[in-house]
Amino acid sequence: MNLHLETGSHPGDPVINILIFAAFVAITMIIVFRASRNNKTAADYYAAGRSFTGGQNGAAIAGDYLSAASFLGIVGAIAMTGYDGFLYSIGFLVAWLVALLLVAELLRNTGKFTMADVLSFRLKQRPVRIAAAITTLVVCFFYLLAQMAGAGGLVSLLLGIDDAVGQSIVITVVGALMIVYVLVGGMKGTTWVQIIKAFLLIAGAAVMTIWVLALNGFNLSTLLDSAVATAGNPAILEPGLKYGVSDIAKVDFMSLGLALVLGTAALPHVLMRFYTVPTAKEARKSVVWAIWLIGIFYLFTLVLGYGAAALIGADVIAAAPGGANSAAPLLAFELGGPLLLGLISAIAFATILAVVAGLTITAAASFAHDIYASVVKKGNPAPGSEMKVARRTVVIIGVVAIVGGIGANGQNIAFLVALAFAVAASANLPTIVYSLFWKRFTTQGALWSMYGGLISAIVLIALSPVVSGSESAMIKGADFAVFPLANPGIVSIPLAFLLGWLGTVLDKKTEDPAKQSEMEVRSLTGIGAEKASSH
Repeated sequence: MNLHLETGSHPGDPVINILIFAAFVAITMIIVFRASRNNKTAADYYAAGRSFTGGQNGAAIAGDYLSAASFLGIVGAIAMTGYDGFLYSIGFLVAWLVALLLVAELLRNTGKFTMADVLSFRLKQRPVRIAAAITTLVVCFFYLLAQMAGAGGLVSLLLGIDDAVGQSIVITVVGALMIVYVLVGGMKGTTWVQIIKAFLLIAGAAVMTIWVLALNGFNLSTLLDSAVATAGNPAILEPGLKYGVSDIAKVDFMSLGLALVLGTAALPHVLMRFYTVPTAKEARKSVVWAIWLIGIFYLFTLVLGYGAAALIGADVIAAAPGGANSAAPLLAFELGGPLLLGLISAIAFATILAVVAGLTITAAASFAHDIYASVVKKGNPAPGSEMKVARRTVVIIGVVAIVGGIGANGQNIAFLVALAFAVAASANLPTIVYSLFWKRFTTQGALWSMYGGLISAIVLIALSPVVSGSESAMIKGADFAVFPLANPGIVSIPLAFLLGWLGTVLDKKTEDPAKQSEMEVRSLTGIGAEKASSH
C-alpha cells in the first residue's frame, strides 16, 4: 500500500481543508471571546486569574509544549532517519523531570507573572529584569520562527501553494489570527485553546496510531519490518543513521540532547504556565499531568514515524512541499483520504496557533511587566497602562514573527525549536538554578551568565552549518561556518554556568541576606507567595 502521489503533487481537497480550518478557528474564537470577559487586571491577563486546576493546567502545558516540532517535526525525523529521529522525543520528554524536580514549585512560590520576578527577587531589579526580558524575547522569537515556518509548509501542502508569495500570505494569516487570540483572550483564552488543542492532538495521533498498527496486525515488529522493506535500509532501526556518521555528528547529538533536556526548564512560555494555578501543589500536579500526556503522545510518534516510513517512504516525503514536516499529513492522507488529512492538518494548524499564542503572551508580559512596569515606571505604572502596553507589544511581536517566519520557511521545525531550547538553556537555566539554590549568587553573576549564555549561543548558531556552508543552510551559497556543530548547547550551557560562578566570585558586592532568606523560605514553603500573587 503506497501513497498515490506524483512527486510534488498535493493530496487532499483544498475546500475540505479550508472548511475544517475555518470551523476550528470559529469555535476557538467563540471560546476566546467568552474567556475575555474577565480580563480586568494584569493577573487576569497574564495568569488567567490563577483560576486553573493542576489537571487543566497540565493539559494546557502539554498543549503549549506539543508544538508543530513535536507533531510534524518528530514524525518526519523518525520517517527519514529512524532511531535517531526518535531521540528528539526522548530528549523532549526526559526534560520534564528537570522541570518537575528543580523548578516548578519553587518558581510558583517565588514569582508573580514572569521568570524575571524570580531572578530579580533578591538581586538588583533594574539590570536583572532587563536581562531576563531580553533573553525571554530572544527565546520566544526563535520558537515563533519554528511555528511560523511550520504553518507555511503545512498549509502549502494542503492547499497546493508552492510559490513563496502564497506561502508568505499563509504565514501572515496565521500571524494575524494569533494576534487576535492574544489581544482578546489573554492567558485565559490562550489556555483554553491549548487545552482543546492538546486533546485534539492526542486523540488524532491515537486514531492514526491504532490505524497503522491495525494494518500491521497490531504487531510492532511487522511495522518495523515493512519500514525497512520500503526504505531498503535496515539502518533505520539502529542508532547512528544521522548522528553516527562522524565524530562531529556524535558530539552534535550530545549537544542537542543537552539543549533539549536543560532547555525545557528554562523556556519562558512553559515557566509562565506555573503562575496560572492557585498554589505550588497544583503547579507540581500540573507537571505530572503534562508528563503523562506528553509521554503517551511521544509513544504515538514512534508508530506514526515508522508508519510513514513504511507506507510512504522517505523519498516521497522529502520531495513533498514542506519536506520532512509533511510526513504526518501524508500518512493521514494514505490512511483516511482527504477527510482524515483535513482533520489531522486542522489539528496541526491548531497546534501552531495555540503555541504561537502562548509564546506571544509570554513575550508581551515580559516586556510590559518587566521592562515597562518594573523598570520604566519603577513598579508604579498608572492603572491600566501595563495592560495597554502588553496589548501593543502583542501586535509588534506578531508582525516580527510574520516577517521572521517568512524568512525561515522550509527549515526543519524540530531543528529550529532545538535552537530555541539551546538559547533558553544557555541564557536562562544557569541563573534560575543559581538564584534558587546558591545563597552567595550576585547581580553581577546573573548578568554575566544571562548575557554570556545568550551571546555565545547566538554567535555559535550564526557561525554554524545551520546558517551557512551546508546543503540545508538558511543562507544558500554563503560559507562562513567556522563552528562545526549544528547545536551550540555543549559549549554555551557550561560557559553560562561558568560565567555565573565567575561573576559572583569576582564580585566585591554582596546581596541583601534578609532578601535571600525570604526567598529561600518562600520558594520551599510558599509562605508569603499568596500575598504577592494577589496584588
